[in-house]
Amino acid sequence: MNTNALKTVEWNNSHLIKENVAEEISKLKQQPGQDILVAGSATLVNTSMEHDLIDEYHLLIYPIVLGSGKRLFKDGSKASLKLLETKKFSSGIVAHIYQSDRK
Repeated sequence: MNTNALKTVEWNNSHLIKENVAEEISKLKQQPGQDILVAGSATLVNTSMEHDLIDEYHLLIYPIVLGSGKRLFKDGSKASLKLLETKKFSSGIVAHIYQSDRK
């Protein structure tokens, strides 16, 4: 599905942002409620990183090696992180939870 063609979103607690992405995310963060979850959008993650809008990273490490594929972080991306928690699952998957270490 081409998300650029979306006119509305019908998922519960979803917001469609077409322009001024960083500004709109910043506004959402200021509203009361739950955490904002980004799943499956490297573009949105990178835009959020560039504007220092990410408070926590929840990264899942799967026990396989791929020789190619789309990267989550683009070249030149930088973030200082503090490890908060590590969870190991019986499947071999490991979850790392990091907090942005803003200086």
